[in-house]
Amino acid sequence: MPETTRSQTPSAPGGTLPDEAAPPYGLSRVALWTAAAHAAECGRDAPYVLDPWAADFLHAARFGDGPPGDGPLQRLLPDWAVVRTRFFDEHLLTASRSGCRQVVLLGAGLDTRAFRLRWPTGVHVFEVDAPDVLDFKDLVLDWNPPTCGRRSTVAAHPAGSWAEDLLAAGFDPRRPTAWLGETLLYHLEPGTVESIVGTMAELSAPGSMFGAECVNSESASSAFVAPFLQALSATGIAWHWQLADPESWWTEHGWEARVADLFTLPYVVQRLSPYLPLLTEAAAKCVFLTTGTLKK
Repeated sequence: MPETTRSQTPSAPGGTLPDEAAPPYGLSRVALWTAAAHAAECGRDAPYVLDPWAADFLHAARFGDGPPGDGPLQRLLPDWAVVRTRFFDEHLLTASRSGCRQVVLLGAGLDTRAFRLRWPTGVHVFEVDAPDVLDFKDLVLDWNPPTCGRRSTVAAHPAGSWAEDLLAAGFDPRRPTAWLGETLLYHLEPGTVESIVGTMAELSAPGSMFGAECVNSESASSAFVAPFLQALSATGIAWHWQLADPESWWTEHGWEARVADLFTLPYVVQRLSPYLPLLTEAAAKCVFLTTGTLKK
C-alpha cells in the first residue's frame, strides 16, 4: 500500500474518471504519449520496457491522441521514449546498487518504476507530482504491491515547493539519493529549473546521483526539431529550458555530469537504426541524456 503525503483531494465518484476531461486529472500529454509507447512495446517479442499498466492508463484516461504533426521526429518519438526509459531504468538500478537506496522521481506522472523494476533490497521510492495526477495513478494501479522496499507519493507540484513534503514523507537527506527528472525539466522556465536543481543539491548526501533529459539549444532551430516544436506550441507545450553544454551547466549547479554517447549502447543502435537516414548530426543530438553525481 503506498504512503502518501498530501492534502486530501476528492476522488472521482465511484472510482470512475470524468467523462469530459481529456486528458483528465491534470495528466500531461507527454506522460500519456510515453504510456502509449510503453503499451505498444509490451507487444514486442523482447520488449526493452515491460510496463503492464501503460495500456490501463490510456484506457482510464480515454486518451488516444499522439504527438501533433507528422514529421520525422514525430515518427521517431515512440521508439525514442522506449529507449529513454530503458536508459534511465538502467541508470537508477545502477545508482541503487551503488548505495543510493532513496530514489526520487520528480514529476513522476505515470512512471511505474516502483512496481516493474527489480530493485535491490531496501530501496525507498518517492514519487513527487500534483495530487490529481497521483490520485489517478493510484486508482489505476489498484493497490498493486511495489517491487521496491517502500513507495511514498508526495503530492506537491515539482515546479513549486516540495522539499518539506518530501521530508515529511520520510526522505532522509543524510542518505545518498538517486534523483530523476526524466522529461520534467525542459518544460519549465530556466529559473524554476535552477531552483529545483538547487534543492536537489541541498537535500543530497555525498554519493547522490541524478538523471535528466536535456534539450540541445543548438538543435532546436534545426529542420528536424523546429517543425515539431511549432506543432507542440499549438497544444500549449513548449521546451523552455535548453542547453548547449549540459555538462558545464550541471557542474555550475553542484553536480558532476556526463552526457551519454547513445550510439555506443547496443539497444539504442538496434532500435533507432531504421531512422538513421533521418538522423543528421543535429538531429541525433537534439537531446542529451545526462547523468551525474553530487560534487564533493
